[in-house]
Amino acid sequence: MKITMIGAGYVGLVTGVGLAEFGNEVICADTDSDRIAKLKDGIPPIYEPGLDRLLKSNVEEGRLDFTTDVASAVERADVVFVAVGTPQSSDGSADLSCVMSTARTIGEVLKRTADKDKVVVIKSTVPVGTTRTFARILASYVPGGWAHVASNPEFLREGTAVEDFMRPDRIVVGTESMAARDLLLRLYRPFGGISKFFIMDPESSELVKYASNSILAVRISFMNELSNFALSVGADINKVREGMGADSRIGSSYLYPGPGYGGSCLPKDVSALVHMASTAGHRLGVVQAAQDANEYQRKLLGKVVAGCLGAVSGKRITVWGLAFKAETDDVRDSPSSSFVEDMLSRGAAVTVHDPQAMGQFRKAFGDRVSYADDMYGAIRGADALVLCTEWRQYRNPDVEEIRRASPNIMVFDGRNVWDQVDFDAHGVKFYSICRGRRKKARLGPGPGPGLHPVQDQLQPVGVLDAPDDVVSSRRPSPLQNGSMDEARPGLSLLAK
Repeated sequence: MKITMIGAGYVGLVTGVGLAEFGNEVICADTDSDRIAKLKDGIPPIYEPGLDRLLKSNVEEGRLDFTTDVASAVERADVVFVAVGTPQSSDGSADLSCVMSTARTIGEVLKRTADKDKVVVIKSTVPVGTTRTFARILASYVPGGWAHVASNPEFLREGTAVEDFMRPDRIVVGTESMAARDLLLRLYRPFGGISKFFIMDPESSELVKYASNSILAVRISFMNELSNFALSVGADINKVREGMGADSRIGSSYLYPGPGYGGSCLPKDVSALVHMASTAGHRLGVVQAAQDANEYQRKLLGKVVAGCLGAVSGKRITVWGLAFKAETDDVRDSPSSSFVEDMLSRGAAVTVHDPQAMGQFRKAFGDRVSYADDMYGAIRGADALVLCTEWRQYRNPDVEEIRRASPNIMVFDGRNVWDQVDFDAHGVKFYSICRGRRKKARLGPGPGPGLHPVQDQLQPVGVLDAPDDVVSSRRPSPLQNGSMDEARPGLSLLAK
C-alpha cells in the first residue's frame, strides 16, 4: 500500500517506520528541511530505542523516503496520515492551526486530481469533533461533497514506542466511511488481527485518546498525594502500592509515586480535556484535581531540597536525569526542568547529567547550568545529588563512589527507587521525596520486610489460616497510637 505520512515528528516517524517495516511504501512529508535532510541520511531527530535500526534498514531497502513536497506526497498515496502537532494554547486548548492547514493542503490536491477515493486518517491527538470538521473541509474540495476520513489515535509510549506500534494493545478507528474502515482493517491486519480492532464513531475515537491519558494522570496524581499522606502518618508507600496493585481490579501500572508527570502528552492532553469539558458546560472535577495535584507535586521536590539544606543560595546541586522519563531524550515539561528552574531561581549552581537528553536540555537552558559527561564526575564538590529520572544506570549507584566524590553530600531520591539502607551503610545522608527518611534503617536481623512487632494493645487483623506473626504484625501509625511527635515533621514539611 502507498502511504503518505504528513508530519515526521515523534508520532509520524515511528508510525511511518513501522508501516514500512511491514512492507508498505511510505513517504514522510514535513516542512522542516533540516529534519528531512537528516532522515534521508538515516539519522533520527529523536532518541527512541530500536528506531534508528529500523529507519536505516527501510531507507536502504527503498520502502521509506522523506520529502518536503507535501502536495506531491499526498497525490501519490492511497492513504494519507495526518500526524502534525497540536500544541497547547495559552487557555489550555489544543492548537489546531497545523491540522486545519493540512486539511486545506490535502483538499487542494483532491480538487486538482478529482480523486474521490483517497482515504485520510487523523493520527494527531485532536479535540472531539475535529475529524468531522476536517471531513467537511475536504468535502468542500471534492466533487460530490464526500471525503473518506477516519480518526485513528496513537497510543505510543515514549521509550517503548516502536514496540507499542508493532504489538499494539488496541487499534481504535472512528469513521463513518466504509472505504476508510475497510482500508484500515487491511492495513493493520498484520499487527494483531481483527480482535484488536475497535470500530466506532469519530467523536468516540477522539475521546478515547484523551480519556486514556487522563486516567493515567489521575492514577499518578492519586499515588503522589497518597505518598505524601503516608509519609505524614508513618506508612510505607511502597508496601501500600504493592498491596493495592495485588488487586486485579486495580493492577500495578502507573501506581509509582514520584516528582509528578510531565512530557509532551499527559500535561497537554489533560489540559485539553478539561478545556473541552468546560466549553461544553461540564466540569471534570476528578481530572481537574489530578492536574492541580500534579502542579503541587512538581514543586515539592524543590521545597524538600531547600528545606533539608537550610538554604539553597550558593549551594551546588547535581541532577541525575533530565528526560521526563527513562529511554527518551524528550525534556518537554519534564519534572527535572521545573526542579532546575526552581534551584536556579533560588541562587544555586546546578550541574546536570543524562545519558541521552543533555542535547535537548541544552537547547532549553543553554549555559545557565553545567553539563557533565560522567555521572560521578558531576557530583564532585556538590552539596546535593537529586535523582529526577530513573535511567537504568542510576538505579544501582556506587554509593562509596558518591561519598568519595563529595563526603558531605545529601542525596535526594525523586523517583522512589533507592534504598536508604545502602546510603546509611556508607554514611551518606539520604532523603526520599516519597518516603522521607526513616529514623533508623534496618541493618541487622529482625522482622522481615514490612513486618514490625506490635508494641501496644491493637487487636490483630483477622485473617483466616494466616501465620500468627503475619496476622499480628500491624505497625501502629503515629496517629493510631495517639502520638503526633513522629508525624509532625513530615506534616510540617508538606504544609510549607
